[in-house]
Amino acid sequence: MSDPNALDIVALAPYLEANIPGFSDLRSIEKFKSGQSNPTYLLTAASGRYVLRAKPPGALLKSAHQVDREFRVMKALATTAFPVPRVLHLSTEDSPIGRMFYVMDYVEGRILWDPELSEIADNGERGAIYDSMNATLAALHDVDVGAAGLGDFGKPGSYFERQLGRWTSQYRASETGAVADMDRLISWLESNLPADDGLVSLVHGDYRLDNMIFAADRPSVVAVLDWELSTLGHPYADLAYQCMQWRLPHSSGFRGLGGIDRAAIGLPTEKEYVAKYCGRRKINGIGNWTFCLAFSFFRLAAICQGVYKRALDGNASNPEKARQYGDAVKLLAGLAVRLIDGKE
Repeated sequence: MSDPNALDIVALAPYLEANIPGFSDLRSIEKFKSGQSNPTYLLTAASGRYVLRAKPPGALLKSAHQVDREFRVMKALATTAFPVPRVLHLSTEDSPIGRMFYVMDYVEGRILWDPELSEIADNGERGAIYDSMNATLAALHDVDVGAAGLGDFGKPGSYFERQLGRWTSQYRASETGAVADMDRLISWLESNLPADDGLVSLVHGDYRLDNMIFAADRPSVVAVLDWELSTLGHPYADLAYQCMQWRLPHSSGFRGLGGIDRAAIGLPTEKEYVAKYCGRRKINGIGNWTFCLAFSFFRLAAICQGVYKRALDGNASNPEKARQYGDAVKLLAGLAVRLIDGKE
């Protein structure tokens, strides 16, 4: 059986040469193994290295895999000081690969996969990496969306209410069996929605360590990747999503910081990380933190369920890994239920 994610180099090469200034002589296409949503490829050409990111093949859930939104937000952020790769071209659905894709520069640097940062020998550098992530997140939430041309990038206000509705619908559409903790979590979130406080910023939606490229020679973020879930939303959703990392077990497929002696390896506590973010944004604290965290667990569980369903349907980006996501849904929902029950 042929790989549905494979790209035809013969068909793609002349298209890229015609649509990307300076592009010449496509020599190889290599699919990155990471990523479960939009398949991503390294293009090596005589003119340099590039990255192509495409919609997955097959039938897709409504409003999912909007690579055109990724392209738009990165193009807009390139006009600011925020670190993103330079985007070069966005195709239409009627492209040589039969679906929409975009091409961006390949950014040199380090992608760090383990939140424990076991590959970093020095505690000071570990702490500095987390501080750079924190500063980059605060800078994102301070972007003037109007000046960047992103004032209509999402509906302002009622972010949690709209997102809860969206991801509940996505979860139900990809549901493959009853998960009691998910049902209970959805009910709790619906009953505990906070009043809209009017805070709106550009949010990344999947802000975590391995969606960033760090400089090879210093602990600084040089590019933030994977903007598929970005929108105008509530800034605390991004912060809570990243802070899930402190609560996820390190032994799980998520490689969280749960069970790790963080102080011994130079990493901040969740409380310290949140306080640093608040200081950078000149705010006094985070309200409704339990709701923000529980919502983040729920949304990630809904995303994992979608990945698992695509694996069963045969159109996941990494089918073997995607099949493991069914168990992840139960893990995430269980952790969220412990949180809302006050056991975490």
